[in-house]
Amino acid sequence: MNKGKVTAVRGSVVDIRFEAELPSIRTILLAGEHEDIVIEVLSQLDALHVRGIALTPTQGLARDMPVNDTGDSLKTPVGDAILSRMFDVFGNPIDRRPAPDKIEWRSVHQSPPPLARRSTHSEIFETGIKIIDVLVPLERGGKAGLFGGAGVGKTVLLSEIIHNMAGFHQGVSIFCGIGERCREGEELYREMNAAGVLDNMVMLFGQMNELPGCRFRVGHAALTMAEYFRDDEHRDVLLLMDNIFRYIQAGSEISGLMGMMPSRLGYQPTLGTELSELEERIASTDSGAITSIQAVYVPADDFTDPAAVHTFSHLSASIVLSRKRASEGLYPAIDPLQSSSKMITPSIVSQRHYQIAQDVRRTLSEYEDLKDIIAMLGLEQLSRQDRNIVFRARRLERFLTQPFYTTEKFSGLPGKSVSLDHALDGCERILNDEFKDYPESALYMIGTIDEAITRNKSASSVSKQSATLQPSSEAAHG
Repeated sequence: MNKGKVTAVRGSVVDIRFEAELPSIRTILLAGEHEDIVIEVLSQLDALHVRGIALTPTQGLARDMPVNDTGDSLKTPVGDAILSRMFDVFGNPIDRRPAPDKIEWRSVHQSPPPLARRSTHSEIFETGIKIIDVLVPLERGGKAGLFGGAGVGKTVLLSEIIHNMAGFHQGVSIFCGIGERCREGEELYREMNAAGVLDNMVMLFGQMNELPGCRFRVGHAALTMAEYFRDDEHRDVLLLMDNIFRYIQAGSEISGLMGMMPSRLGYQPTLGTELSELEERIASTDSGAITSIQAVYVPADDFTDPAAVHTFSHLSASIVLSRKRASEGLYPAIDPLQSSSKMITPSIVSQRHYQIAQDVRRTLSEYEDLKDIIAMLGLEQLSRQDRNIVFRARRLERFLTQPFYTTEKFSGLPGKSVSLDHALDGCERILNDEFKDYPESALYMIGTIDEAITRNKSASSVSKQSATLQPSSEAAHG
C-alpha cells in the first residue's frame, strides 16, 4: 500500500507528503490511529505533496501521522438490498439495522449518459397535486426545482410528492438530504414508514453538522444509486434532493478552504461546473428515467442570487413558493405566475390542457393587476366585467389549494390526491362561471370540484335549519 505522512492540518484541509507515488485526484486516503479519518485528494501541490479535504472530523490528526492511499475513489452500495434503508455518504446504514447483504459497491463519480442514449420523447409525470399538474406539469426524466425561502413548505411538498408517487408510479424513490437537519430526516423516515412507502425507497443524508466534503459528495452517492436502478434494473426512479443550495454552499466552503479566489457574491468560481457535474447525470434514457425534484433555498428570497440563477438553467420546470400566499393560507403556497414549465405546450400536453392553463394564468394575472385598484378604491368601483374576473380568480385560487396526506395531523383535514382530468375539469367549470353563486369557502381545501357542491349543499341545509329554529325560539322567549 502506498503510504504518506501528514505535513499540515488546517481545519478540514490536510496536506500529505508521498515519497513513492503521488495519489491521483479524487482518491480516498485513510488516516488516524484506527484509519477512521477519510480524506479525498483535491489537488496535487508539487511532485511530493497532495492537498485533500477531510470527509470526517479531523480531531486527533497531527503532523507526521501515517496516511494510507486506498488507490480508489469514494464508493456507495447499490442493489435491491438497499431499498427501505437509510445511509450516510460512506454507505454505512444509519437506521440502527444491520448492514445489508448482497450489495455491490460503485464509485460515486460516474459520467453522464451519452446523448445517443438519451430519450427524446417528452412525457408528463403526474403528481396528484392540482396546481402542479395543471399549471406546472413535470417531465418524466426531467428536473424540477422547488424554489422558496425558509419556512414556506419545500420539505412538506417533497414529502407529499413521495407519498403520491407510491400510488401512481411503481418505481423507486431516492431521497437525498444535503445539509438537512437531523429532526427532518428522522420525521421523514417515520412518516414514510407509517405511509407504507419505505419498501420502494432509499434515503441518504449528509447532515447539516457534517463537514462540507461530506455534504458535497452525498448528492453524487444518491445519483450512483439512482443510475443502478435505471440502467441495471430498468426501473423509473424519482430522485428528491433537499436542498440543492446546500450542495452549492458546501462547494463554496471547500473552495474557500482550498484557497481559491471567490467569484460573484462570494461563491466559488467553479460553481457552474460543479452543478453541471451533478445535474447532467439526471436523464431519461432507453432503459429508464431518473425524474428529479430539487428543493432550492433562495437566499433572502432573491431570485437573482447566482445559486438560484445557475440552478434555473438546468430545470424543465420551476415551482416557486410564495411567502405571501403562505401567509394568506393558500397551501401549497405555489405562485402560479412565477412558476413555469417547458412542458406546457400543445404538442406535449393536450390542446384542452394548454388552453385551460393559459386561461387560468390570464385570469390570475388580470386579478393581480386589479389588486391595487381594489386596495385604493374598493371592489364596487370596478366594472362588471372586472368584478367577474376577480370572483373567478378568487375561486380558482381557493380550488387550487389542497389538503395533504403529510399534514393531516397538523390540519385535521384528510389528504386528497386529484387526477389531472379531475383538476382540469374543476378549473374549466370555474372559468365557465358554474360556481359564481357559491361561497369561496366551499372551494377551499377540497379535492375534486364535486366536493364543493356537496359542501355547499350541507352548508345551505344547516343555514335553513337555523332559520326555521330562529322564530320558534323567539316565540318561546316572548
